[in-house]
Amino acid sequence: MAWRYEMKTICIRNEMKNALVVCTVIMFSSLSGCLNPEEGEGSIIDPAAADPCKSFSPTIRSSNDTLRILTYDIYALSDAVVNEFTNQSGYQVEFIRTDDAGGILDQMMLTKDAPQVDLIIGLDNSYVGIALGNCLLQSHQANTSSIDTSFSQGDFAVEDSLVPFDHGYVCINYDNQFVDGENVSIPTSLQNFTDEEWKGKVAFPSAVTSSPGRAFMLATTDYFEGDGEWDWWAAMKANEAIFTSGWTEAYEVHYSGGYGQWYDGYIGDAHATVSYCHSPGVEAYFGSNWTTSVALDLPRASFHQIEYAGIINGAANVDAANAFIEYLISEEVNQNMPTNNYMYGVLQGADLPLTDGYRFHSPVPDEPANLNLAELDVESLVSQWLNAIS
Repeated sequence: MAWRYEMKTICIRNEMKNALVVCTVIMFSSLSGCLNPEEGEGSIIDPAAADPCKSFSPTIRSSNDTLRILTYDIYALSDAVVNEFTNQSGYQVEFIRTDDAGGILDQMMLTKDAPQVDLIIGLDNSYVGIALGNCLLQSHQANTSSIDTSFSQGDFAVEDSLVPFDHGYVCINYDNQFVDGENVSIPTSLQNFTDEEWKGKVAFPSAVTSSPGRAFMLATTDYFEGDGEWDWWAAMKANEAIFTSGWTEAYEVHYSGGYGQWYDGYIGDAHATVSYCHSPGVEAYFGSNWTTSVALDLPRASFHQIEYAGIINGAANVDAANAFIEYLISEEVNQNMPTNNYMYGVLQGADLPLTDGYRFHSPVPDEPANLNLAELDVESLVSQWLNAIS
């Protein structure tokens, strides 16, 4: 049972996915865009007005030569990994940890004018737009040439203030002991989950307080092409879907196809839930290539989540922050993301290991949701989601 215990630890890590700071995000969202001045013929445009971040000057704290990193409990950043960085670079490291990625953004907002950290690790692509819009990050000087070229595309590509370090796909997982292909068929549409046979048997982590929950909600806006997603969510509510505050409760307590059956408090009344498309692979990896969990790959019903590192605007130890970013995306560290952090690495040619069915049980979606996150009003969508399930 040792792997089950370790699995529990891993999955608690995924509560990064709780976004407990929605109220804070809403409070500050008005800061995230800046109006351009009216441009008349012959007008002179103030560069600071065109780019408000140029005029933003946070107070830089006094440095004690210790690199301060704001993150959640990322298991890839073990004591051994951090100690090796110190041995190689000479920089001491201090972590300030939050419960989740949302907590990282919360702390960044609260200390915007006088940052207390140098580097953030763990904001994903559902949050970084707010960070960029509020001038919370500055340019880095890290060498990112080892990162796969696919990350040079998309809304928040490798750019001067963002460096991806891991990624994964969020999708529905189902238990094949319930979905046996005879009594219950494999769903071919999200609409199938509104049928009577799925009544009370699907668990969703909240789009308000869970990053996977939010990611899947965003995917449904593309799946239904912006016309019908809220009707579907309302139908799921009417079909007695289980809504939980976070990923752990949905997966560990309610999902029948996961490791939760080995722990106190397990209910197992949901035969489908939202998790990662490679969650069945992690189950198999710790179960000697055995799992009943399967990732459901429906076109445009999955979300590609990317996690980033970035240097705080107003950081006191910029050189140390650049050095740590390079260490995080080095082959020495990043190639072990699948077995240390249970996510995909970002280096060229990175993949999951074949050991014990990890890769075999981890399908990569053929057609994930295609969303322009930089232009989406995510908080408005969260509000509409809440109205739909109320």
